Amino acid sequence: MEKTNLEIILKSPITLQLSYRPPYQWQQMLNFLALRAIPGVESAVDGEYLRTVTLATRGKRPVRGWVRVGFLQQRNVLSVSCSPALLPVLTPLLARIRHLFDLHCEPYAVYEALASMNTIRPGLCILGTRLPGCFDPFEMAVRAVLGQQITVKAARTLAARLVDAYGTPFDTGVDHLTRIFPSPEAIMALDGPIENRLGPLGITGVRARTILKLAEAVVRREVDLRFGARPETEIKKLMAIPGIGPWTAQYIAMRALGWSDAFPHTDFGVTKALEPRTPKEILALAETWRPWRSYATVNLWNSH
Repeated sequence: MEKTNLEIILKSPITLQLSYRPPYQWQQMLNFLALRAIPGVESAVDGEYLRTVTLATRGKRPVRGWVRVGFLQQRNVLSVSCSPALLPVLTPLLARIRHLFDLHCEPYAVYEALASMNTIRPGLCILGTRLPGCFDPFEMAVRAVLGQQITVKAARTLAARLVDAYGTPFDTGVDHLTRIFPSPEAIMALDGPIENRLGPLGITGVRARTILKLAEAVVRREVDLRFGARPETEIKKLMAIPGIGPWTAQYIAMRALGWSDAFPHTDFGVTKALEPRTPKEILALAETWRPWRSYATVNLWNSH
């Protein structure tokens, strides 16, 4: 019996387009994500970004699938394809993609405010640079904790071990996408002292306890890590969690909350790009970049 058109549609990927204001430094964004991609959860290869997805419907029913994002420069759009299982959560899925790829950005307004960076070094500020957001705010916050005072590569290794140990196996049918990042509820459900569960992965006891406290705060809604939450309020809440200092809170505000004016002034990439200035001098300089200090930070990261 031949398949009906409806059956074919329900088994075929859903594909649509999301527009952006040009220009868009796509390869720059993809390089940033590729360097931090957690094996099994996401990948950024061959000009596209892919990841596993788990979201809840309005009725709180969890659905899982995958999403693939490409770049169509001639049309000024991102091409978004996802598994048909995600149709019931298409609206929140697209909202997360817009946040991850900063499709709300007005690049000329940002560039005009930050063009003075090029007096420090020609080409330091690039028109069309976007602020990498995140798809899952808890995942991003955990990765920020794991990334404290270590290299991006080392943080990625720890995240990969966490996913291998406690992520949910998921057969997407797509190469390299095999796991869902552990939810805050999954972290809270781990038996015994959290140090005993995460320690063997190479995660220090301090960071393990911070991750558990962060999971508890998210589940109990003591912190709001959603895009658009009030950054000043949530930064204070985050810094009340033992193990979260100014750098971590600013980084989470930048990427999870989408705050355009976050500035982790002690960040290694920031200080390296602006050496030999002192932290005090860097903060004073950054005052001239308000309210776009997050974009200034990304330009500084990309400069080396």
